[in-house]
Amino acid sequence: MHTTLTRPTHATVTPMVEALAFRAGRTYLESRGYTELFPPRIVRASGACENIDTLFSVAGQNDARWWRDATTDATMPAYLAQTAQLYLEAHVPELERVYCVGPSFRAEPAIDGRHLSEFTMVEIELAGDFDALLAEIEGFVTAVHDTVSARTRAPHLAPLAHPFARASYDEAINVLRMLGEDIEWGGDISRTQEALLIRTSGGGPLFITHFPDPMWDHGKQIEVEKFFNMTPDPARPGRVQSADLILPISGEAVGAAARVHEPDMMRARLRGSRMFKRLIARGGSIEDFRWYLDRLEEQGSVPHAGCGFGMARVLQWLRGTEEIADAVTFPCHRASLI
Repeated sequence: MHTTLTRPTHATVTPMVEALAFRAGRTYLESRGYTELFPPRIVRASGACENIDTLFSVAGQNDARWWRDATTDATMPAYLAQTAQLYLEAHVPELERVYCVGPSFRAEPAIDGRHLSEFTMVEIELAGDFDALLAEIEGFVTAVHDTVSARTRAPHLAPLAHPFARASYDEAINVLRMLGEDIEWGGDISRTQEALLIRTSGGGPLFITHFPDPMWDHGKQIEVEKFFNMTPDPARPGRVQSADLILPISGEAVGAAARVHEPDMMRARLRGSRMFKRLIARGGSIEDFRWYLDRLEEQGSVPHAGCGFGMARVLQWLRGTEEIADAVTFPCHRASLI
C-alpha cells in the first residue's frame, strides 16, 4: 500500500506547494539572467555524483553494453544521470549563467525520512567566485521560501534572517565536540548533528563551508567525500571552496563549490579521486569524461561555481515534515515503485 499517495493532504497540498516552489525558483533564476539548458539523462559516468556506486545502469534490449562509441564502435555502459553539473559547466564560458531542472537517480539503499531513489534537482553554474555562488543560493532559497510562506501561511515558516549563518567544517566539528558529540575530524556530519548545528546557529538555514580537500594528504583517510573538481582554497591549505546548505528539519539540501577550470588540474584531480578508482573497478575509464576534458582543452573555461538544489529536501523543510516522502507528489524509493 502506498499510504502516502492516499492521504487527502497529499492529493491537494503537496502538488500545490511543489508547483509553487518550482515556479518561484525558475522565476528567480530567470530574473537573474540564467539560461535554462536541457542536458541528457542517459549518460556516461560523467553524469555521476561522487558516489559512483549508486548509479543505475541503463540497458538496451537487455544488453547492458548496448551503447556504442561513435568513433571506435566500442560498446560501453550507460547510466541514469545523477547530476548535470559538467554539462552545465561546458556552457558557462559562452552563456555565463545557466541552469537546469530535472531528475536525479540514485540507488540509495536507505529507506528513511530523507532519502529517495528519484528526486528533482535544480542545478546552476555561473561565471564568478565562491562568494557570488553563496549569495545566489541564499537568494534562490529565500525566493522559494517567501513565495510558499505567503501562499500557505505555514506557522513554522518564520521570516528568514539574513545573511544565512555560516560555519566552516572545522568550526562545525569543534562545536559538535563541545556539545558532547563523538565525531572525528574528517567524518561525515550526521542528520542528528546537522540538527544540533542548526539549533546552535539561530534555527535557520546554515552554510557549512570549506570541507577537507580529498586530494590533500591529511595523514589519514577522511570519510567526508566531495566531487573531485572542487577548487582548493589558497587561503586554507587542505580545504576546498565548497559548501553544504543545511535546512531545518530536512538537513543538507544544497551542495555547492567553486569549480576547477584549468585542464591539467581537472585531469589530475579526476585521476586522483576515489570516484575514479571506483569507476575503474567497474570497468570504466578516462573515456567516460573524454567529451568534457576535450572541450575544456580545446575551448577553455572561466572561473566559475555552481550547485545543486535537492528540491525534495527543500520541500520537506517548507512542509515541516520529518518524512521526505510526504513532501513530494510522487515519492520514489527502494520500497515505493509505482
